[in-house]
Amino acid sequence: MNKFYRILLLIIALIFLSTYNPNKFQKNIKNETNFLKIKIIAIEDNLLIEKDKLYKKLNKIYGKNILLIKREDIEESLKNIDFLEKIEVKKKYPDTITIKIFETRPVGIIFKDKKKYLLDSSSNLIKEDNEENFSELPAIIGNDAEINFVNFFSKLKNNNFPTKNIKNYYYFKIGRWDLELMDKRIIKLPDNITDNIIKKTIKLLERKDFKNYKIIDLRIDGKIIVE
Repeated sequence: MNKFYRILLLIIALIFLSTYNPNKFQKNIKNETNFLKIKIIAIEDNLLIEKDKLYKKLNKIYGKNILLIKREDIEESLKNIDFLEKIEVKKKYPDTITIKIFETRPVGIIFKDKKKYLLDSSSNLIKEDNEENFSELPAIIGNDAEINFVNFFSKLKNNNFPTKNIKNYYYFKIGRWDLELMDKRIIKLPDNITDNIIKKTIKLLERKDFKNYKIIDLRIDGKIIVE
């Protein structure tokens, strides 16, 4: 490219930058694409959250310009909905938005201030009126248990502990847990719970000679106390 064309391109760029008005540009987009209004909102993969509740929150999205709507706008509309973890948004032009729902999951029933709540996988306390839907969940008992439970539960799951066999979790302020199994056996775990201790507990529960013990106490390092 010779010097003349370089100078010409530079002049054109300067003219464009000196006359460009972002507010006017946005206004023109709105005027020229006013026909691209959102008419259809499709919701996918919701299990715990009722669609009617989601649609009610999204009512103000209808009629918005599909080009200008952002995922953040939809997230703002859906904030404070129980069990909602995150969303994915896809646009199908000219008038449809698809929202994929990612939910947290209930992991237990917790008692706090003499009230019963659901605890979800993001440590949220959720007031649930229809307890029959979650009657099979274990109870989680102890002050501040909701703060520490999700991390502890993840350790159990990561080591393939049979959590379906746990009826109640008891949390103690020193930072340790007792497990009450469905067969009423009690497992007393130390406060410095590790993967090795969890694996050791699983092996003990599988041993036939431990079937008749009601309490398996692992609180003292290197010792197993049974009753």
